[in-house]
Amino acid sequence: MKPMYFSIIVPVYNRPEEMREFLESLSRSDYQTPFEVVVVEDGSGIPCREVVEHYSAKLNLSYYFKPNSGPGDSRNFGMEKAIGDYFLIFDSDCLIPPHYLSVVDSELKKDYVDCFGGPDAAHDSFSDVQKAINFAMTSIITTGGIRGGSETVDKFQPRSFNMGLSRKAFEASKGFGDIHPGEDPDLSIRLWEMGFRTRLFAKAFVFHKRRIDWGKFYKQVNKFGKARPILDSWYPKYAKLAFFAPTVFILGIPISLLLAGVGIWHFAFVYLLYFAFAFLLSASQNSFRIGLYSVVAIAIQFYGYGTGFLKSFYNVRLLKRRPELVFPELFFKR
Repeated sequence: MKPMYFSIIVPVYNRPEEMREFLESLSRSDYQTPFEVVVVEDGSGIPCREVVEHYSAKLNLSYYFKPNSGPGDSRNFGMEKAIGDYFLIFDSDCLIPPHYLSVVDSELKKDYVDCFGGPDAAHDSFSDVQKAINFAMTSIITTGGIRGGSETVDKFQPRSFNMGLSRKAFEASKGFGDIHPGEDPDLSIRLWEMGFRTRLFAKAFVFHKRRIDWGKFYKQVNKFGKARPILDSWYPKYAKLAFFAPTVFILGIPISLLLAGVGIWHFAFVYLLYFAFAFLLSASQNSFRIGLYSVVAIAIQFYGYGTGFLKSFYNVRLLKRRPELVFPELFFKR
């Protein structure tokens, strides 16, 4: 089978320095087959055109500026402009390892799929907070385990910070929808419904930088929680009881404390053991300080996702209210 001609699609919004790091990492690729990079500036007030021009001698680059319409629509725009037969989609805050394209090419030759996703990892250059958030977002003991590769290989929902999509699948599905976040599982499910297969490429990881503080992290995971019941209302056969886990977890904390107040310590002790285990696991992989930060990140992750899920479930699944009216912040208007 001949090598794929890859078109790399990356939307960017007000992040020229991140784009510099992204393109620098791509320029170090060990992949010998030509590929193109399509940069889509999503209405930025701080454009990255000069950064793109700087790397035009090292990479086959195309640059487009368009009005702001969100990352999903910008990815679709980039795929419409691209000339490749397989699209590789990244966020601008990713660093791409040198071996990435070679791994993807090898995986597609071994077991071709029209859509794949890969995990993310923490780079040595990341801050302690970024590494702690990465642990929370990738560890199998948290809600983010899918990003660490814990989902089954044959039924994987790729995430758009590290995703591959064939031109055939894009043209059949019309790409990403207007919801954000949640546009990537929405696309995966629509592809499944059309008979396309998705798969995890476990070795095709990226370094996902996530330049966010605790407050922004809370807002991000809260939106993730809000999006899930909306997706479940659209595709009920793919809803899982496991999606309730973060909400049950956070509701259990005050209950366990009340029970501890009357002498029943068992449940509070279970929570203590969980957070102690999370600290030890992260500290063993990183450092004592990152272990402590990881406990904070996990607490924020469960609380943000769990409360977002509960609010959305109540409004969308129980009251049957239109998601676009209840949560307009989750939908981009083109």
